[in-house]
Amino acid sequence: MSLGIRVSGRIGRPVAEVFDAVVNPKKLSSYFTTIGGASAPLVKGTTVTWWKDAPVEVVELVPESRIVLRWDGGTLVTIAETGWREDDAGRRGTYLNCEGWTQMLCCMKAFVEYGINLREGMFLSEMKGEPASAPDI
Repeated sequence: MSLGIRVSGRIGRPVAEVFDAVVNPKKLSSYFTTIGGASAPLVKGTTVTWWKDAPVEVVELVPESRIVLRWDGGTLVTIAETGWREDDAGRRGTYLNCEGWTQMLCCMKAFVEYGINLREGMFLSEMKGEPASAPDI
């Protein structure tokens, strides 16, 4: 099993200043990588070392916008949908899509990691050769 988290926090400073506090090793070492520091600035396509012995790959770096780092062999898959109407039909659609994407991620994990097809036989309609239909909720 692989656990994951997502945290957010508002910082009352300009984006450029916050971004620099992450990519600049001296600044990062002041509040995060305090033991052992950070070996170099974050630059896309490079690997830096944090805490003396943790290699961190800089996968993506878009100034003042996005930083993607990897330091293990796993892959985080994130699916996001926005723009749904704020009415009963929109809520129903978001719930159904959330359920569907959750099932897809579970099926993908089982298939990619273990070669197991969790979806086969999951939906009666598909067993009959028909497309899946949304249940009444």
